[in-house]
Amino acid sequence: MRFLVFSLALMVSALGLALPASSFEVEEFRRFGPEGAPALRVLSTTDMDVLAPLVESFLADRPGTAIEYTTVSSAVLMEVVTTGSGPQARFDIAVSSAMDLQTKLANDGYTRHHRSAATDGMPDWANWRDHVFAFSQEPASLLLSRAAFNGLELPRTRQDLIRLLRQHPDRFRGRIGTYDIATSGLGYLFATQDARTSDSYWRLMEIFGGLEVRLYCCSGQMIRDVARGDLAIAYNVLGSYALARTDLTDSIVIIDPQDYTNMMLRTAVILENAQQPDLAGAFVDHLLQAAWGSDPDPGYPFHRYPVEASDHSAPLRPIQLGPGLLVFLDRLKRARFLNEWHSAVSQK
Repeated sequence: MRFLVFSLALMVSALGLALPASSFEVEEFRRFGPEGAPALRVLSTTDMDVLAPLVESFLADRPGTAIEYTTVSSAVLMEVVTTGSGPQARFDIAVSSAMDLQTKLANDGYTRHHRSAATDGMPDWANWRDHVFAFSQEPASLLLSRAAFNGLELPRTRQDLIRLLRQHPDRFRGRIGTYDIATSGLGYLFATQDARTSDSYWRLMEIFGGLEVRLYCCSGQMIRDVARGDLAIAYNVLGSYALARTDLTDSIVIIDPQDYTNMMLRTAVILENAQQPDLAGAFVDHLLQAAWGSDPDPGYPFHRYPVEASDHSAPLRPIQLGPGLLVFLDRLKRARFLNEWHSAVSQK
């Protein structure tokens, strides 16, 4: 659930916690570390529980340091960084799954250069100009309900899925879910990458539209609805979140399509107006060591895929950081893409 930050402030102030006084929409806020200690301020789209172990292991070696962790949507993160003013709106680090928006922040001058032994040890494709740093590889997966596919062969490619939906339309009508890419930054990123990779994406969207696809804001809700049988299929679910739900193993099947699987790179940037730039650099290095170092942090929450997976001919394909991600952020290109997508999935 999301809250306005000034409403949340009333609750956390009763607990003696500090919270930025502003009017942007916050999903979660938590302060790690001792009161009164200088705090690194992290603005993030990543659920707090996911990164909490890495935050705590970072602070374990810095007993006089704190971290204030604020969770927001990717759109709010972008707005806060680009339009925020005054000390209450300043953050040191932005962490996001929206690679395109992080790249835009760097391209538009909102981030700091950072170079260290940890950045030198990264794969080249995971570091853009020493400004945008990837610390995970997370697949855009196909999520299936075990019960719904009883007696059917599981689809391993998009062509398999297309063929299956054409053969059994009544079985899947109203039981397919995917992102509403008009409102989800990650959903829009996955959709544009799909469209650049294969024509099968548009055929699939047209079939989804004919079968009354249901649109979602986020992976967590799709995972929930597949697990309880409301959905039979969820397309482009964030695989890392699905894998983390070990309690749902008996009810869901996670498939990384064998024709290709786009891999989102969760990234961190140090913000240009950071009040704690050195501490921010140390925290980024901590994330990178956990992701790419030879001695990974036990609190690292993501699967460590081999770096060789960056090969464009491989089924697992990390989305490439760089200016190519900015193409579909152009206002006119975005409007055209969304119009085409709406035509496919609404069919009205």
